[in-house]
Amino acid sequence: MKLTHRVEDGARLGALLWEFGPGWRMISSAILGGGIGRRAWVLNAQVVAGYARMDPADHLASLAPPGEGVGMMTAAEVGRHVVAEDAGVRAVATVGLRVPTWAAAPEGAADPELAPMLSPRPGTINIIAALPVAMTDAALVNAVMTVTEAKTQALVEVGYPGTGTASDAVCVAVRADGPQEPFAGPRSTWGARLARAVHAAVRRGAEEWHGRD
Repeated sequence: MKLTHRVEDGARLGALLWEFGPGWRMISSAILGGGIGRRAWVLNAQVVAGYARMDPADHLASLAPPGEGVGMMTAAEVGRHVVAEDAGVRAVATVGLRVPTWAAAPEGAADPELAPMLSPRPGTINIIAALPVAMTDAALVNAVMTVTEAKTQALVEVGYPGTGTASDAVCVAVRADGPQEPFAGPRSTWGARLARAVHAAVRRGAEEWHGRD
């Protein structure tokens, strides 16, 4: 991974680039390069708190290297990313918890994420994970579920009142070729390793965030 900085909107902002190269397939919820397909890099770009541009995909593309990849944004400081590994699985998380959010809220309830930015401290959890095996499409979807469950477990354990934030993004990278794993749930071989790596990264990031309060 490579960390670079740029000046934008009067702020010094970081960008974390993980260059995988050829031979990888990814599933992502990111605004740029989301979905399932062959991808060669993942960019996690920091933006200013209160980001209001209406062209985030184009903005990310202007910061990204050539070729097909995944681009996600966060107002959290990407230089504070946390890395965790478990038996060949690597997870990287940038954790910002200005507004922890419960996924299911009553209809019409005020959304604090949309309230005025009274605090300059941002809130987004972006997670990138890589596994050295190939997976079926169904297993990739299952892997995203496992990442999300492990993230939520870490937040609950640390004491944050929410399942995440309203702007979280996920990217899971697996090998494009080779025998495909059919399962990635938290009790499968690779899903369990994925869950432990993500849990460790998010929990450490959340604890560090809490320590800066």
